Amino acid sequence: MPRRGPYDLNRPGRFRQFIDRVFPERQFVVRTDGKVSYFRLTKAMQMGMTFAFVAVFSWSTFTSVSFVLHDRVLRDKDNEIAGARLAYRSLLNEVAEYQRKFASITRDLEENHSLMLGLVEKNAQLQRNLSSVSRRLEITAAEREQVTSARERLKEQLAALENEMQSLSGRNFALKDNLNAVESDLHVVMRERNQARNDSNRMRNRVDELTDRLQELQNTEGEVIQRMNERAGDQIAGLENIIGLTGLDVDRFLGLTDAGSDAGKGGPFIPVRPDGLPADDLKVELANLDRNLNRLESLQVSMTRVPLAAPMPTYYITSSFGKRRDPITKRWAAHYGIDLGGPLKSKIYSTAAGKVTFAGWKGRYGRLVEVDHGMGLKTRYGHLHKILVKKGQDVKFHEKVGLLGNTGRSTGPHLHYEVVFNGKPMNPMKFIRAGKYVFKDK
Repeated sequence: MPRRGPYDLNRPGRFRQFIDRVFPERQFVVRTDGKVSYFRLTKAMQMGMTFAFVAVFSWSTFTSVSFVLHDRVLRDKDNEIAGARLAYRSLLNEVAEYQRKFASITRDLEENHSLMLGLVEKNAQLQRNLSSVSRRLEITAAEREQVTSARERLKEQLAALENEMQSLSGRNFALKDNLNAVESDLHVVMRERNQARNDSNRMRNRVDELTDRLQELQNTEGEVIQRMNERAGDQIAGLENIIGLTGLDVDRFLGLTDAGSDAGKGGPFIPVRPDGLPADDLKVELANLDRNLNRLESLQVSMTRVPLAAPMPTYYITSSFGKRRDPITKRWAAHYGIDLGGPLKSKIYSTAAGKVTFAGWKGRYGRLVEVDHGMGLKTRYGHLHKILVKKGQDVKFHEKVGLLGNTGRSTGPHLHYEVVFNGKPMNPMKFIRAGKYVFKDK
């Protein structure tokens, strides 16, 4: 058996001895005007007074420490609020800077597009001039063949006449008259032939001049068009990379955008090959540039509808997308959005331009706002404290749609945020992370 000390409190007898030793019964004698009186303090009274003193002392200590630390906590909270405001202003400046850069790039593209339209017009005019010259050359060649045939016939006629002159000397004068007529006809034919030859030389010189101008145009503008192609290709690759980061299939996403413009079209695919005419390389580069500009325009239009921003300026994630334990039943369940925590009544913003298709109470979502951004993309904002938009209303990017709340099936103030593409839920965090590449200062 282990040895126990003299104050082992596990035994009832030892505990009583300890109480008797610490709190013995005390008597106090009081003498007043010759009268003697006394009162006594029992063990229970002493223990009660001791416990009361300890409780009062503990409470006083706790309240003093809390009062001292209260100011420090307030200062820390004020510093956090100031930091959040500074970060918000910085984010607004970054967004404004990006919008200015985006407007500048758009103006550059419009100017380049106008320049390319002018070049295409010039090329078409040169092609028409070249076709006209070719037709005139063909006509001149046919006329030259006719003159040559007529000359051969005249030579034959002249030989026949000379034979007749030798055999029929009696008809010399008549034949001489005929010979003079034939010679004058021959002179007329020779003049016409010479005129046709001169016209042919002028046409050939004109064709050479046009060919040189086309070659000069290709040499001077080919490098500019190539640089524009490379720049457009880089922008297309960047935008496609951002769309790919969201989890969307780029070709399928753009197919929804181009469905209206390509309706009722088809046929076999026949790639364009050089036809051996002047400025072939320039025409190929122009065709490539036109294709790249069309795709870049489709991507830029699509990017205005993709919800790449966060619905709150500051937030923390309380529940992620996918499989999770339900906060109420504690059972595994699917979560088709993300939960973003923040102060009650925090402002909720639309993450892209679109139209409100639902605004009201919707079962477990509580107060819900649904925005259709077009091209199959929708966003949903649930558990709102207050809704600030109406069904059918057009909303702009970063426009207030509600206030953060705790309505519906919820365990605390937060925002349930969803992104849906063609009825299929997507991970909103992928869109927010992809948006960081769009809104960052380049």
